[in-house]
Amino acid sequence: MKKSTLFILLFTAYSLLAQDKFFTSTGTINFEASVPFFEEVKAVNRQVAIVLEPRTSTFICTAIVKDFRFKLDMMEDHFNENYMESHRYPKAIFKGKIEKFDLKDINEIEKEYQIKGKLILKGKSKEIIVNALIKKVGDGIQITSDFPISYSDFNIKIPSGIASKISKTANTELIGVVRSSDVSYVTLK
Repeated sequence: MKKSTLFILLFTAYSLLAQDKFFTSTGTINFEASVPFFEEVKAVNRQVAIVLEPRTSTFICTAIVKDFRFKLDMMEDHFNENYMESHRYPKAIFKGKIEKFDLKDINEIEKEYQIKGKLILKGKSKEIIVNALIKKVGDGIQITSDFPISYSDFNIKIPSGIASKISKTANTELIGVVRSSDVSYVTLK
């Protein structure tokens, strides 16, 4: 009897701990810096790690810079080698707090929240506030957010010869569905 009671208590405790964090490694970031009348500057990264910790309202998003895929290989090479220097700065990280977030309020109706945090990109960090739309979908929570990124904030140099062909601000959209998970093995430092 004691063993079965202990087993039930341990299983219940594990189940509660597993609910502490929601995670995905298949979030998506869509990146666009196009301007009219010039070649489209778009990329997508479908291997973005997202962690949501409801108890503390903590939101963490990590993207490997080399995982952005462009339509043209040459653009991808320039993006990694010349602009983002992904060999020196392999990750882009955002860590913040979702304002007024309570897991009990999340349902199938999309709600808008603000996330205040720090974006670390190319070795520079900047405090930013982004809006996020959050709702329950199936067995997870969907998070959609836009991160406008100004190149000058992160010391990203665009050569004058092509500066007019690229937007001064990159529009990035994050989309992910996080699910309850034991993410103790995930390191997002």
